[in-house]
Amino acid sequence: MDLLLWGVLPYVSVVLLVAGTVWRGRHDRFGITTHSSQLHESRLLRIGSPLFHFGMAFVVLGHVVGLLVPMSWTDAVGLSDHAYHLMAVSTGAVAGVAATVGIGILVYRRLRVPAVRRASLRSDRVMYAVLLGAMALGLLATVLNSTGQTDGYNYREGVSVWFRSLFALSPDWALMAGAPLVFKLHVLFGFTLFALIPYSRLVHMFAAPVRYLFRPFVVYRRRRPGRLATREPKRGWERVP
Repeated sequence: MDLLLWGVLPYVSVVLLVAGTVWRGRHDRFGITTHSSQLHESRLLRIGSPLFHFGMAFVVLGHVVGLLVPMSWTDAVGLSDHAYHLMAVSTGAVAGVAATVGIGILVYRRLRVPAVRRASLRSDRVMYAVLLGAMALGLLATVLNSTGQTDGYNYREGVSVWFRSLFALSPDWALMAGAPLVFKLHVLFGFTLFALIPYSRLVHMFAAPVRYLFRPFVVYRRRRPGRLATREPKRGWERVP
């Protein structure tokens, strides 16, 4: 069972993520959207959406650093494990609370605003349940690990090493088998969420308008008589030749 969970399931999740995203891009390109419900209600959305998205951006960044940066690298630059842990917990707590408050507002809005509730899809219920579960388990793991409830477990020597071994196509599944239960559940919810991305509104993250930031300016010029036209414009409609 441990081999299936920690040596096979991660790759199944990635295959579902990649295959589903490619399929959506080829056969449902215009369906890759947030299915925005802003027209139904915008006051709560203006508060909850930025909190959730900015909070999750820093949460993901923290996971990338924590999982992909080995301890030997931070030791080489003189950053002690205590200092690293203090920095990770303090910044992660702020980002986690912001994302949790944001998703709480969004879920409340979806449940309590009738028009938004009617516009919800079946996939939304599954996605919100898995997302809330992953976030709650992540916060619980942070609290338990920080208060010593996990018997001094260091995820940088266990979960992080296992996660990096996945990229080498040689998963050290025994490391995850020895991790505390809360870390195991958090990882399972996380990979389940990855697999659900192409089949829910979360797929809109791949359609972020990044190119919009680098497009050239749209220049508007006023038509002046004698420069761009040979006569004064007339009022009203003119016959088109």
